[in-house]
Amino acid sequence: MAKAGHTVKAVPGTQHVRVEIDGRLVAESWRPVLVHETGMPVRYYLPPEDVALDALEPTDTRTHCPFKGDASYWSYRDGAGQVTQDVAWAYPEPLAEVALIKGHLCFYDTKAAVAVDGAAL
Repeated sequence: MAKAGHTVKAVPGTQHVRVEIDGRLVAESWRPVLVHETGMPVRYYLPPEDVALDALEPTDTRTHCPFKGDASYWSYRDGAGQVTQDVAWAYPEPLAEVALIKGHLCFYDTKAAVAVDGAAL
């Protein structure tokens, strides 16, 4: 999709993506969907089957992106009850141009340890 010099593209990948929070593995996938967007780092969206959804709690946070659609967010609660707020997001009904990311989760690399093919983001 392109709008006034802005592009966004979703493509299937085969990279090995691992996500840890506080030392706990919360996601691991070899089938991410990569999103390439103007002015943004590549984002790795993971299928929900590859995410420990029991480690995450849905939040009321919602945002809108004119290029991807409306996003929902999840937080992480550790064993001591400490919460990492809005650590991941997904697009339940993304725009047609990025339909591949539907329901896939993406993690903030500033709130979680995200590694792609063994290299930290």
